[in-house]
Amino acid sequence: MTGHRWTWLLAVGLLAAAAAVAGLRHSLPAYAEYGAEAPVPLVPSMTGQAEYCLTCHQGIEAISASHPTEAFGCVRCHGGQPLALEKEAAHSGLLGGGNPSDFTVVEAACGGAECHSGPADLNRDHIQRSTTSLQATYASAIAAVRRAFGAQTKPEAHLGISAVTDPHITSSTGLADLTAFSALAAGEPAPVQLFGERCLSCHLQAEPLQQPGYQWLTGCAACHAVTNWQGTYTGEDPTIDRTEAGHAAFHQLTTVIPYAQCDTCHNRGNYSLVDMTFHARTDLPQDGSAGREDAYYQPIAQYTACEVKLDCIDCHPAAEAMGDGDLHSQMDQVQTVECRTCHGTPSQLPLTRRLSADTDPALRQASLNSHANLALGDTVVVSPAGDALWNVQQTGPTVFALTAKVSGQNYIVPLVAGSGCEQDPQEQSSSACHACHAVEHD
Repeated sequence: MTGHRWTWLLAVGLLAAAAAVAGLRHSLPAYAEYGAEAPVPLVPSMTGQAEYCLTCHQGIEAISASHPTEAFGCVRCHGGQPLALEKEAAHSGLLGGGNPSDFTVVEAACGGAECHSGPADLNRDHIQRSTTSLQATYASAIAAVRRAFGAQTKPEAHLGISAVTDPHITSSTGLADLTAFSALAAGEPAPVQLFGERCLSCHLQAEPLQQPGYQWLTGCAACHAVTNWQGTYTGEDPTIDRTEAGHAAFHQLTTVIPYAQCDTCHNRGNYSLVDMTFHARTDLPQDGSAGREDAYYQPIAQYTACEVKLDCIDCHPAAEAMGDGDLHSQMDQVQTVECRTCHGTPSQLPLTRRLSADTDPALRQASLNSHANLALGDTVVVSPAGDALWNVQQTGPTVFALTAKVSGQNYIVPLVAGSGCEQDPQEQSSSACHACHAVEHD
């Protein structure tokens, strides 16, 4: 009996201990599971109002050097309830479901004259430029498909992903407005309707294909928040699931955008006009392990040495990638950089601009890149439209040097002048330069 009694007492004791632990757990605040012993207050200087977001989000990365946590805090951009300590309550009113750059909320989250919807002459009109860009409207692709199937006879775009207007047209090809494509899709030819159903996954307002390799966020974060192959978070915030797709790799915005981020939409396959279906490339490993040359270029492509070594952002300035503030019908209407922009022609050196004012946009753009070495008085290459390639500097009478924006590697730019090149300098299509300068694909 004694042995049974001790067994019974031990069982009762274990049950009591378990109940006590359960009671303790129940009494602990919700944030305790993230290691916080007490609320962690933050009083950002911009608002002067306390917020407790870092109580749970301990270790989260600062979003960028331009948005210091001490100044901005979390709520200014993300919304939510600053003093709540329960997850559901704290996230009530969160903008964009955690992505404040989504175009449905970007004005509320990131707008303002001193932020990203400021004057164009101060280069603060980022929201206007992004939401009217071809990457947002998809107007070029919509117009091309509609024209191919007889829905329109001219290449000018009339429809975009959503209705948008531009009251301040600044270019000869700018459009006053676009009507929402989805609103008219029912009256379109059958192939165009299929295009609307199956082929609208690569614009800044679309949800990406839900599979590895195509992971990106919507809005501005599509480019500026770098994702990995799986779309998973690998930072230090304990609240974010490390196995759940749909996250940036880190809670960080950057202007140092690698080619792999561009590849989440580009170069991973093609949409067929025959069956209006996306056909993924079959020549790539499915784990994201392909090297640069294989991942970046499809097998049928030709490319030159600079296209092998550089990233997309080295040749495409902000006006091309983000738009110039106008609505356009075709990509070539916003293209400003050509081969001769950096390499010149047989009779002319590249166009340049000396940085004579500390308000020059090139200096501000360079300040956001840790590899930049640009100062007042330097001379940079510019496109015919005046867009500065701040990473391409003239360092001598006939010497031009490029700093790769992502890797920081330096290159001397070979000039056409004195090279014996016989190509017509007015012919600047990629195929014209590929005819002589294409490199072999391994």
